[in-house]
Amino acid sequence: MRKRARVIYNPTSGREALKKDLIDILAVFEQAGYETSAFATTADPNSAQNEATRVAKAGFELIVAAGGDGTINQVVNGIAGLPHRPKMAIIPAGTTNDYARALHIPREDPLAAAKVVLKDQTIKMDIGQAGDAYFINIAGGGLLTELTYDVPSNLKSIFGYLAYLLKGAELLPRIKPIDMDLTYDGGHFRGKASMFLLALTNSIGGFEQIVPDAALDDGKFTMIIVKTASMPEILRLMGLVLNGGKHINDPHIIYKKTSKVIAKPVEDRMMINLDGEYGGDAPMKFRNLGQHIEMYANLDAIPDSAVTSESPEVLEAEQRFVKQVENLPESEQSTED
Repeated sequence: MRKRARVIYNPTSGREALKKDLIDILAVFEQAGYETSAFATTADPNSAQNEATRVAKAGFELIVAAGGDGTINQVVNGIAGLPHRPKMAIIPAGTTNDYARALHIPREDPLAAAKVVLKDQTIKMDIGQAGDAYFINIAGGGLLTELTYDVPSNLKSIFGYLAYLLKGAELLPRIKPIDMDLTYDGGHFRGKASMFLLALTNSIGGFEQIVPDAALDDGKFTMIIVKTASMPEILRLMGLVLNGGKHINDPHIIYKKTSKVIAKPVEDRMMINLDGEYGGDAPMKFRNLGQHIEMYANLDAIPDSAVTSESPEVLEAEQRFVKQVENLPESEQSTED
């Protein structure tokens, strides 16, 4: 029996550029060995998510998310909680296309993006879980993360991430720190901060130096806490980001790797941002689901440092070994005199 693929596409993404290439895109996946059909999302906010769940339960081997990062997020939310999860491919047609940028998939040519599947290269990607929802790229809280809620969708379509910069310049004077309580692997932060961020890839809002050492499949978030709300300091930190990711050693930044985070507000309300959209209010627990979904990617172009070669089983065994060694009596930890 032939493998089946379902292209779930947003007909309004990317100024409707997907429509004209759809027949050729379907032919590419047919060439890759998949009997391929398409589904156009509707105005229902869960349209892509519900269709992804349906075809996964029907036994499809591949789901292609064609649209912006929001469409990819919906498809992932449709399959992440299932015991059988199809492979995924993505065809970017959104504003910033952070996920495609991280996977080195062409962002300006939908047909070229589809042809990545012909290389037959995949990576088992980490995803994040926040309460009952899942995210693919970022989660965060604090006034800096609320920027994306205020950017009108028409500006996103026309100006791309420049719209975020313009809105950010307008928002900066209103930013103030809020009290946060964050528990993470081996640490705890309680104090005032303008933002905390959990990143799964190196591309956030079109910037690739915010998380310069991101790994896509190591089972860890990169956590960034910005401990200042001073406009001059934030502008200086942005300059360090653009200057090779030098912000990670700044005293106003906490930069850690962690597999889980529990975020609590202290007094003020803290809204949670999941992949650029409102995802509920803290308190919230975040968990990294290591190597959870297998994605087609352009592995030849992804730096070796961004991909581990270990399976989840090997990583888990290594962690158990380290814990066992740490718990040994001191006299048993070394055979040296």
